[in-house]
Amino acid sequence: MKTNLLPALKLTFFSFVVCAILYPFTVWAIAQWSPNQGKGFLIETDGRVFYIYKNIGQSFTEEGYFQSRPSAVDYNAAGSGGSNLAGSNREYLHPVQQRIQAFQQANPTVSRAELPVELVTASGSGLDPDLTVQGARVQVERIAKIRALDAEKIQELVTSQIEKPLWGIFGPEKVNVLMLNLALDKLSAERSKADVN
Repeated sequence: MKTNLLPALKLTFFSFVVCAILYPFTVWAIAQWSPNQGKGFLIETDGRVFYIYKNIGQSFTEEGYFQSRPSAVDYNAAGSGGSNLAGSNREYLHPVQQRIQAFQQANPTVSRAELPVELVTASGSGLDPDLTVQGARVQVERIAKIRALDAEKIQELVTSQIEKPLWGIFGPEKVNVLMLNLALDKLSAERSKADVN
């Protein structure tokens, strides 16, 4: 028993030091070099300053906003995860079909073939903050109608928010939904001011 107990205690102590002390400290140290030291990004809107977490998906339910990718965990950052159901599972296919119908009802000019898959399926993490460029563009006509804005202006807004692949090679072009919606609110506010003047 002594021959097994001592190595087990050593391994437990080593694992504790690595997992509970070194790893968290390393992550914290790396975060100190990131913008805002890992505390999110400061945004000022309507004279108020607050933190946002643009790398965590958020729900936008009002029709006048770009909708995010669906989430299997209701955008809860404390419980990241997917549905774990197969693509052929009826429990999985039923909500996907409902999302397709809801999207087409809100966006009648978008055919089923034009509908990007990320707008009706949840990501593996449930917290995906981005859409493909096409995922944003298919929503422009609905938003332009609801906000009484020129569709071309909103298309230009989408183009201005496109994030290129990392170092030009890793990953696709994408659009952060939160940043796009903040820019959309700013565009609407500028339009309202122009109409008043």
